[in-house]
Amino acid sequence: MSSQAWEKDPANRLLGRGSRYRMSAEAIRDNALAVSGLLVSRTGGPSVKPYQPGGLWLETSNRPYVQDTGSKLYRRSLYVYWKRSVPPPNLFAIDAPTRETCTVRRQRTNTPLMALVMLNDPVFVEAARKLAERALAEGAGDADAAISSMFFRATARRPDPQEMAILGDIYQQQLAIYTARPEAAGQLLAVGESSRDMSLDNAMHAALAMVANTILNLDETITRE
Repeated sequence: MSSQAWEKDPANRLLGRGSRYRMSAEAIRDNALAVSGLLVSRTGGPSVKPYQPGGLWLETSNRPYVQDTGSKLYRRSLYVYWKRSVPPPNLFAIDAPTRETCTVRRQRTNTPLMALVMLNDPVFVEAARKLAERALAEGAGDADAAISSMFFRATARRPDPQEMAILGDIYQQQLAIYTARPEAAGQLLAVGESSRDMSLDNAMHAALAMVANTILNLDETITRE
């Protein structure tokens, strides 16, 4: 916070500052869905069963895990079905409690497994491709405008020249890869059940999706300021 803002509001009555900490697993998932435009904001209703690894529950229950479809996949983590002995793996890996016992105070998410989940879990990969699609539409197909838009949606500020250069390099590297391997671009863009804009160039869309994935993994994105 700038010194001028501090002098203007020393008692923080405008809530312009606060403690800084990594968001909870549920908030990280919800934030990715919200930034991408996938999050369903409706409140209330039954629990939902989003993407989970195959074979879940087989060792602890006679009932298999039956994944939901459609909008149920994108509801807030508050509504995710929670089996105490088998918590959702993508949330548990980001330090969500098992709920087998009462948790008086949640520990702050701080685990090396976070990158494994956020770079590969279907919900985050799908959120990245939808964020890229959304930014491409807003930027009229311009890659730099799309990168700036994605960064702004995730961090609430525009990237500085150095950040823009780094993200631009990532885009060019990924674009070269997906141009040479169109089947890989198709596989990436097929992750998740949400539809995609088939009029977009696959290589460009996939490359920007990888940039979006990078932005969603930024410490600034998953940290409460």
